[in-house]
Amino acid sequence: MRLTLLVAALLAAAPGLRAQDGEVRTLQVEGEARIEYRLRTHPADAHVIALAVALAPDTALNAAKLLNLHLSAGNLEEAAALSTSPKRRFEVLQDYRQSVGAEEFKRVFAQYFDLANRLLAEVVIDRHRLLIWELRGAAGAPSHLAGQYFIEVDGKYLLNDVPSPARSQLRRVLEAYRAGKLP
Repeated sequence: MRLTLLVAALLAAAPGLRAQDGEVRTLQVEGEARIEYRLRTHPADAHVIALAVALAPDTALNAAKLLNLHLSAGNLEEAAALSTSPKRRFEVLQDYRQSVGAEEFKRVFAQYFDLANRLLAEVVIDRHRLLIWELRGAAGAPSHLAGQYFIEVDGKYLLNDVPSPARSQLRRVLEAYRAGKLP
């Protein structure tokens, strides 16, 4: 009885713990089938790296932290290894770094750890995940929503660079979020 009360009190005091299971939602896209997904929320500082904790791609959020950490340090090979298509991801990252320069490349990915930015939601469809980030613009520029797609493969999460119906559905959810059609 005491244990049950303790657990109930802890859950009442920690809404972030309850939210992790997520809420089932549906999105009706005009002319298409309904998309059913689970929406998870995370604490406001979930995107911040705890220096004493070793990162592993055991959740979509941890995979994103690890990916963004490698990219913010300019480590393309390590970042590409976290993709379902590592060779192609390396080429895309290399092209992007060449187009914006090494320092801007690092800055773009370091912003995911900035306290002014936040992870808005994790959208779940089967083994697929979409992380939706609100990234604040510099010096009063408007913020924008960015998405990162992951898939669970053999117990770890990888950047999902392979087209699939679930990934397309996640893209539609992100589009609806950007258009203000989802709360």
